[in-house]
Amino acid sequence: MLDLSLSTTRHRLCDGTSRRSFLRIGALGPLGLSLSRLMAADAPGRSARAKSVILVYLGGGISHHDSFDMKPDAVEQIRGKYKGIGTSVPGLKICELLPKTAQIMNKVTLVRSGTHENDHHETASNWVLSGRFGSAFGDHPAIGAIVARETGFSGLVPPYVAVPKNPSFTWELGKSVWLGGRCESFKAGNPNDANYRVRDLAQPAGMTPEVLERRKSLLAAVDQLGAKVKGSDAMATYDEFSRKAAEMVLSPQAQTAFAIEKEDAALRDEYGRTEFGQSALLARRLVENGVRFVTVNYAGWDHHNDIFKGLDAKLPEFDQGYSALIRDLDQRGLLKDTLVLAMGEFGRTPKVNDKGGRDHWGRAGSMIWAGAGVAQGKIIGATDKNGAFVTERPVRPADVAWTIYDALGIDPAKELLTPEGRPVSILAEGATIQELYA
Repeated sequence: MLDLSLSTTRHRLCDGTSRRSFLRIGALGPLGLSLSRLMAADAPGRSARAKSVILVYLGGGISHHDSFDMKPDAVEQIRGKYKGIGTSVPGLKICELLPKTAQIMNKVTLVRSGTHENDHHETASNWVLSGRFGSAFGDHPAIGAIVARETGFSGLVPPYVAVPKNPSFTWELGKSVWLGGRCESFKAGNPNDANYRVRDLAQPAGMTPEVLERRKSLLAAVDQLGAKVKGSDAMATYDEFSRKAAEMVLSPQAQTAFAIEKEDAALRDEYGRTEFGQSALLARRLVENGVRFVTVNYAGWDHHNDIFKGLDAKLPEFDQGYSALIRDLDQRGLLKDTLVLAMGEFGRTPKVNDKGGRDHWGRAGSMIWAGAGVAQGKIIGATDKNGAFVTERPVRPADVAWTIYDALGIDPAKELLTPEGRPVSILAEGATIQELYA
């Protein structure tokens, strides 16, 4: 059922322009594709280092002590049980459970000085996913939503995709907030599922080309109806968006982007037959087909209890999928145009608690950057002997977001309009992490 609101009440859409109440199309009837995430925006005019971004989000907060910032000379309660192993970067050691990642550290830059002052999952996650501090409920649009707003469609694929979905703890995080549904992520689902198909791109069983053409004819009829409604700019804009939705469903480009089953079985094995491994592989397919921002949501790092039991399972999965992603992008020539960032919302406490876990710790954490001109085999920043506080080159959430925007050619200081008409800059502070490119 089409719910076409022709109210004259004005609202602002995510591009900041004034629109009257937009058509509420639900799932676009039988096509099953929400228009709210198919509306394109004007492209920026700034020069760019990157065409696309892949954010590997380690929700829950990966322990830097037990992965990329080990403290072998600290007491056992701080250093943990793992030993360090050598890497392809002379003098750099990382956790022994990351042997494949150790081999590709000469392709990335390790930042050991991520820092902020919040230890609450939702608040910290929204902060690092947007670059602006706000409440736990999310007051500022996620980076991916801003990218969708500023870059729009490239061909017939959505600009912003979350695999399998947006991060969440108590509720969904990293959303488009006041930018509106059209800037929200396209949820890809779990590509490791048997017979994986993207819900909004899967044609219903028995849907013949003739039936699909009739669907398109129906959309055309609605467009013609809209053209007859005088004085409604909502109806005037409907034609573009409905056409984009229909084209996406029928588009070989969109179908191919999500068709992970076309990948060679050996390569799928290399990434790992896990949700994370196949999500990383799908992310490569998506940027290869023009998606501008992909969030690979790899949660489960909140180890308050039995952290080493948890990491015994998690670190090898990350090791396999992440290392395969970097190698694959590099071998295909995609790494030069794709910015890849792996991070969580914070690190973990220096001391192992009485339950054998580590708790939330925003003061220090590690992240890994790669691609799109990022230096290779470099280490930026440092923490003290216990991994508790940053001692060299602090990198704050706004700096992370600023660097991503700058890499994509988006002005981080640009002002957008809220639904109330209030101008708000994309970021209120921050600067590009220049050391990444030195």
